[in-house]
Amino acid sequence: MRVTARQLCRRKPLESMIVEAESEASEPGGLRRSMGLTQLTLLGISSVVGTGIFFVLGTAVPKAGPGVVLSFVVAAVVAGLAALCYVELAGAIPVAGSTYSYTYASLGEGAAYLVAWCLILEYGVAVSTVAVSWGQYLNELTDALFGFTLPDAISQPPGAGGVVNIPALVVVLLCSLLLARGTRESARLNAVMVCVKLSVLVLFVAVAFTAFRAGHFADFAPHGASGIGVAASAVFFSYVGFDTVATASEEVRNPRRTIPLALLLTLGAVTVLYILVSLAAVGAQPAGRFGAQADAGEAVLAEILRDVTGAGWPVVLLSAGAVVSIFSVVLVTLYGQTRILFSMARDGLVPEIFRRVDRKRHTPVGNTWIVGAGVGALAAFVPLQYLADLTSMGTLVAFVAVAAAVVVLRRIAPDAPRPYRVPLYPVVPIVSAASCLYLAWLLPGITWALFGGWLVLAAALYLVFGRRHSALRERAAAPGHAESDVATTAAQA
Repeated sequence: MRVTARQLCRRKPLESMIVEAESEASEPGGLRRSMGLTQLTLLGISSVVGTGIFFVLGTAVPKAGPGVVLSFVVAAVVAGLAALCYVELAGAIPVAGSTYSYTYASLGEGAAYLVAWCLILEYGVAVSTVAVSWGQYLNELTDALFGFTLPDAISQPPGAGGVVNIPALVVVLLCSLLLARGTRESARLNAVMVCVKLSVLVLFVAVAFTAFRAGHFADFAPHGASGIGVAASAVFFSYVGFDTVATASEEVRNPRRTIPLALLLTLGAVTVLYILVSLAAVGAQPAGRFGAQADAGEAVLAEILRDVTGAGWPVVLLSAGAVVSIFSVVLVTLYGQTRILFSMARDGLVPEIFRRVDRKRHTPVGNTWIVGAGVGALAAFVPLQYLADLTSMGTLVAFVAVAAAVVVLRRIAPDAPRPYRVPLYPVVPIVSAASCLYLAWLLPGITWALFGGWLVLAAALYLVFGRRHSALRERAAAPGHAESDVATTAAQA
C-alpha cells in the first residue's frame, strides 16, 4: 500500500491527546497519579547520575586536559537548552510519552515513530550498558569485602572474556519485578538509592578537595577548544536521562506544574554536582594520570580517594556507591522505556499488550516484563562496546525534535495553555537544535552508520505494522472524519 506525505505528517490534536490521557487516568484500573515534585525530581536525578560520572573522567580528561571542567559546562548548556524546550512542552502536553508525544502533536506520525525509536535506542542501549557495568562493580565490591569474584565467563560481557553476563540479567529482572509491583513502591526505593549515591559523590568531593592543587590546572586546554568540544560529546552521556521525567506525566499530581519544575531541578542539581566532581578530581591529581588509570581498568574516583587518604576503604565506598547507583539507573530507565511503548500502543503503533494496565497494581505489567526480558537479553548476551555512543546519538536527535516541536506548536496552536514558555523564543530552540547537531557531528562515524541502520529498521517496522494499525489513521478514515488532522489541530487550538 502506498504511503503518502499526508499520512506521514498527520498530527494528533493536542486536545484529544490530553482528554484521552485524563480519561484513562480516571478509570479504576488506569495509571495512578501517585508521585509529587520531590519523588519526581529524585527519579530524574536517579536517571541521570549513573555510571557516567564514575568512569567518564578517565576518557574525557585525556581529550580536554583540565579543561574537562568546561566540557561538563558545555554539555550542561546543551542539555539545559533542551530542558527549557521540554519545560514548555511538558506544561502544554501533560501526557505520557515525552518526546514521542510532543513530536506526534507537532511534526506528525512518521516523525514521531522515528523519534520513538530514537528513545528506545536511548533507553534500551543505555540500560543494557549500565547493567553490564553493575556486574563489574559488584565484582569489585565482593573482592574488596570478601576476597572473591564471580568467574569472568558469567560476570563479563561477551567480547570481554565473558559468555553470559548473569549479574546484568539479574539486575534487569529485579528492576522489572519492582516496576511490575507498582510505581509508588519503586519511587520510594529509588529515593533511598538516590540519597546513597549522592552521599558517596559528595563525600568524594569533600575528601578530594583536601588535596586540591591549583597547579594541576596550569596547562588548562592542551588540545585547545576542539579538545574541550570532543570531550563534551563524551561527557554528554553523563547527562542522558533527564527527559525520563517527562515520561511520567500521567502518574504525577498536577503535571502541568510538577513536570517542568522537576526537569529544571533535576538538571540544575546534576550540573552542580558534576562540575564539583570534575573540579575536585582534576585538582587532586595531575591530568596525565587519568588516561593511564582508565587504560588499566581502574576506577578513577576510587584511585583518587586511595591516593588522598592512603587507605583501602575508597574502593569499597565507590564500588558500593556505583552498585546502588547503577541499580537505580536501570530501574528508572526501564520505567521510561515502558511508558514510551505505553503511549505508542495507545496510538496503535505497537501491539496492544504494551498498553494493558493491571487493575490492582496500576502498572503495565506485560509491557514491563517484555521490556525487561529484551533488555536483559541484550545486556547478558550482546557485546556492547560499539553501541555506547548510540545512546548519546539517540538522545541528541530526540532533543532536536523537541526544539522543532516548540517552534511548530507555537505556529499551529498559538493559544494552547502554556504554564511555562521558552525564554528568548525562537533563539533558544534554534540554538538548542544547532548545539545538539554539533555534538552529534563529533561522534564517531561508526555511530552514524549504526544509527542510520537503526532508523531504516524503524521505518520498515512502521510500514509493516505501525501505519496499518494507527488509531489516528483509522479515525481519519471513519465517516465524518476525512478532513486533515492538521486542520483539526488548528481548529481545536
